[in-house]
Amino acid sequence: MYKVFYQDRIIYLTDNFSSHFYNSYGLFYKFYDLNELSDLLKLFLLLTKIKNLFIFHTNIESLFTNFSKQFGNINAGGGVLFNEAGKVMVIKRRGKWDLPKGKFKKEERPEEAALRETEEEVGLSNLTITDSLTPTYHIYEESSKFILKKTFWFKMKTSSNHPPVPQEEEEITKALWMQPEEIQTILGNTYLSVVDVLKESRLLNFGQSGL
Repeated sequence: MYKVFYQDRIIYLTDNFSSHFYNSYGLFYKFYDLNELSDLLKLFLLLTKIKNLFIFHTNIESLFTNFSKQFGNINAGGGVLFNEAGKVMVIKRRGKWDLPKGKFKKEERPEEAALRETEEEVGLSNLTITDSLTPTYHIYEESSKFILKKTFWFKMKTSSNHPPVPQEEEEITKALWMQPEEIQTILGNTYLSVVDVLKESRLLNFGQSGL
């Protein structure tokens, strides 16, 4: 299954109709052809009161390939960064709590992009990757075009004792360390995709540093 976020709404691409139909609410569609899919996505993006769209096909990878063709596609890398005290780095960008992340540069590998972007956005060095996490997908609008962004996530650690410095040119106004039990306080003002990353990092379970 693929899970694609659009603002506070979700598009699910799945090959399991029954498990979702009987347990979920939203708009359900069985994939037929590209023209129909294109019209459906345009409609869903406009119907803000419908929170979930479920698209079904027996070949999930073929479905995702056709889905991706409806958008411009970019890749990004991001980090769930811990220090030696077990605190996690969070940033505030454009008024919402987030995790450090950014677009790939040409020919960068996911790990390279994630480390570079995290270092740049919080002003810290000596970062190392400790584990990989599930990529997230989200749609956003830019210059009247819809973009599908795939973000590769990694857990990281740093031995740096320097205070973080938010990257102002990326509209980041805060970069600070939080105890795992404090993460609950940002959930009302962050993105659904970030919540998924925090859950996988076990940061919504008190007392676990994630390392």
